[in-house]
Amino acid sequence: MRRSAAETKSAILAVARRRFAADGYDRATIRAIATDAHIDPAMVMRYFGNKEGLFAAAAEFDLELPNLSQVPSDQLGASLVAHFLERWERDEALLILLRAGITDEVVAERMRQIFASQLAPIIASVTGDVAAAPTRASLVASQVLGMALGRYVLALPPLVTMEHDEIVGWVGPTVQRYVAGSR
Repeated sequence: MRRSAAETKSAILAVARRRFAADGYDRATIRAIATDAHIDPAMVMRYFGNKEGLFAAAAEFDLELPNLSQVPSDQLGASLVAHFLERWERDEALLILLRAGITDEVVAERMRQIFASQLAPIIASVTGDVAAAPTRASLVASQVLGMALGRYVLALPPLVTMEHDEIVGWVGPTVQRYVAGSR
């Protein structure tokens, strides 16, 4: 059965995400990805140019951050924590990046870029503090990534069985301080 170009690219990206997560950036190969996608390795190169291009496409990720301008200022932290919990559970791509980023510097750098480029502008927009937004964003990222690592990768009890509201109650105030609190 022949696939369209869009279907082929989609299949390659799905396999690449799994391979990069399982094998890490260094050990994942174009050949293995092509084999898993049931295509010739030349097709991977045709669509993505090289391994770096494939990884960049596979690691493209939208945090889908909410519009915080309508959120009461004292609820920013809770809103972000609730959003990230839902985001982690809805789409495995961010979890794949987290797992791979723990051991692979290329993936870790991509995670840093994603959080810095998407989270810092949102924080700057609600606080008006453009200069501190990168620091605040990195602190927020440390909390949500640590929470995700503990809940979804390490399965730390009782974090793994806690309800969303409980997690928001525990982690939300810390994220609130990072977003809008004083230093």
